[in-house]
Amino acid sequence: MSLSGDEIERYARHLVLRDIGGPGQQRLKNARVLAVGAGGLGAPLLQYLAAAGVGVIGVVDDDRIALSNLQRQVIHSTEDVGRLKTDSAREAITRLNPNILVETHPLRLDETNARALIARYDIVADGSDNFATRYLVSDSCFYEKRPLVTAALGGFDASLTTLRPFEVGPDGRPNPTYRCLFPEPPPSGATPGCEEAGVLGALAGVVGAMMALEVVREIVGFGEGLVGRLILIDARAMRFETLRYAQDPDNPLNGVSAPR
Repeated sequence: MSLSGDEIERYARHLVLRDIGGPGQQRLKNARVLAVGAGGLGAPLLQYLAAAGVGVIGVVDDDRIALSNLQRQVIHSTEDVGRLKTDSAREAITRLNPNILVETHPLRLDETNARALIARYDIVADGSDNFATRYLVSDSCFYEKRPLVTAALGGFDASLTTLRPFEVGPDGRPNPTYRCLFPEPPPSGATPGCEEAGVLGALAGVVGAMMALEVVREIVGFGEGLVGRLILIDARAMRFETLRYAQDPDNPLNGVSAPR
């Protein structure tokens, strides 16, 4: 389906960009993106995906909005306290861009539903706030062969990377998995949640917007992606660092001993 006159005007600033243009905007319109979480990272992610013209956006989150969320979860408002985050996010996205189809999934991802849900989308963006979900999502994306943009934040620090471990890199080796970065989750209680450690609200906005940028780059296909590169952000020093990482041959997904 081609762009309508309204869409041509709406996305005019994309259409004049050499690396996006009409073909890139059409790819965005045809894309299906699943956002895991409609919280601190999910809020700006969803807003910028909608503004960019991603045709179908899925939102999975089983949580309800609390007043303490609003310091960083800017897609929700005071009047939304107590509502499902998926319902509030759907209404906000529709107000921002009525051309977007929003699919809500007010559920908790687990081993019984993650792969089937992820298989319905072209790319996944994970802004969840716990290691169990991150491992589940990254493993499911590996098995379903879906690119994954994943980010995490806490306090004044954040990280962002992209995973395509079902493909090989330019060196002929398989791309790294999430388990190549973090082979095992930290012990229970070793990593405090944002209720204990706090989180800088504006940092969530920065990183969520960067997630959206990386999703757009993956869909349209411009620039150097973040596969094998981990961005680390220190908001205290306003410092950004990029670390390169490679496949761990001992990882259980695509390592040398992994099932084929």
